[in-house]
Amino acid sequence: MSRTDRTRRAASRSTFTAILALVLATAAPAAAQGQPATPAELEAQARRILAGTPLVDGHNDLAENLFDRFDNHLGAIDLAAGTHTLAHPLHTDIPRLRRGAVGGVFFAAFVSPTLEGAAAVPVLFEQIDVIRRIAERYPQTFALAASAAEVEQAHGSGRIAALIGIENGQAIGNSLAVLRQAHGAGARYMTLTHWKSTTWADAGTDAPRHGGLSPFGREVVREMQRLGMLVDLSHVSDDTMRDALEIAEAPVIFSHSSARALCNHPRNVPDEILRRVAANRGIVMVNFAPGFVSEEVRAAEEPLEAEWTRLEKLHPGDQARVEAGVRAWRQAHPIPRATLAQVADHVDHIRRVAGVDHVGIGSDFDGIGETPVGLEDVSCYPALVAELLRRGYSEPDVRKVAGENILRVMREAERAAARLQRQRPPSDARIDEVDAPPTAAPSPAAPSR
Repeated sequence: MSRTDRTRRAASRSTFTAILALVLATAAPAAAQGQPATPAELEAQARRILAGTPLVDGHNDLAENLFDRFDNHLGAIDLAAGTHTLAHPLHTDIPRLRRGAVGGVFFAAFVSPTLEGAAAVPVLFEQIDVIRRIAERYPQTFALAASAAEVEQAHGSGRIAALIGIENGQAIGNSLAVLRQAHGAGARYMTLTHWKSTTWADAGTDAPRHGGLSPFGREVVREMQRLGMLVDLSHVSDDTMRDALEIAEAPVIFSHSSARALCNHPRNVPDEILRRVAANRGIVMVNFAPGFVSEEVRAAEEPLEAEWTRLEKLHPGDQARVEAGVRAWRQAHPIPRATLAQVADHVDHIRRVAGVDHVGIGSDFDGIGETPVGLEDVSCYPALVAELLRRGYSEPDVRKVAGENILRVMREAERAAARLQRQRPPSDARIDEVDAPPTAAPSPAAPSR
């Protein structure tokens, strides 16, 4: 394409964007005239808001699907064309991200809890690599981002910020050196556990091993915050939440958790912790998983957990057969559906307890088997924003929930890291030294006869 053609095309895009913004800005909703806004007016208002404020999703498992289903061969799937032709379509592809007015996504570099120690490390970097390659493969859509400023720059250029989060602290192989290298490769948060407790942190869905964080686990949190990597407390036990908040020197996040007061799942956040998150200036990003959103769904899914465990034991290492068995169980045992309105209820509750500055969106798309009605995939975020507007949220508050809160948290973590790096060098703590069992006291000498 010639330079003249590029100039004309850019001018055309600029003119179209300006006209669209003017139309949306001048189309006063009926609510402003004393009448309830229609769903179409609310969605138009939501899209106008998202045109100016990047909506940032705290957790998306697209990369895990690429690993599980395509062995990370990006050529096996065309995200630009959409995934509707797959036997089991993904929740995420480029056309739907665009329809969803998405400004940024934390893609999770997930490592299975079945991998421990050094075996976990290569998988971690393979998953970081595949996220980076997604952005490189679709440069007109994605821009890799490692800071709040880079998210805003991507959004300003019309691209989607691709951010990297690590899911499962076991991924670093009990090594702070690996943690630092992952940060250097672009990872900007780490979920301390997944479903199973790690060698240094307790999960909310597993038997406790440490009563929260072990001494080495505390050192991991300190080093993460010295680096500027967000400490993610989704998946962890209540004691781990408390331990991390006790030593935190920067805001923490829950990248994909909801409110336990509304759905009594250990993956959700109790009100006591919500209040502490507010004091910490952190954020809870609401999860869309039906079993974390609806108490009715959670109760109906309890037998499914046992069936999942049985299938994993029956088909070790064969995830396809496990998932097929889960689908068959679901067909035989219908489970009620969660709804978009219930997701908004969780946003409401966290706003009420912690404040509107401490709530965001962390869908868990492509990491959940079922979705709420109205939030079927990444194209549906404007519908959630419209629901918040319908409930009376102001535009400034909607902007906070959509993305400004997580960007503020990132900035504060970045500033804290600059300060902490002046105060202390990288930690050289080793788990076998820090968490070594206490040495038994010597037995007293036997009395002489």
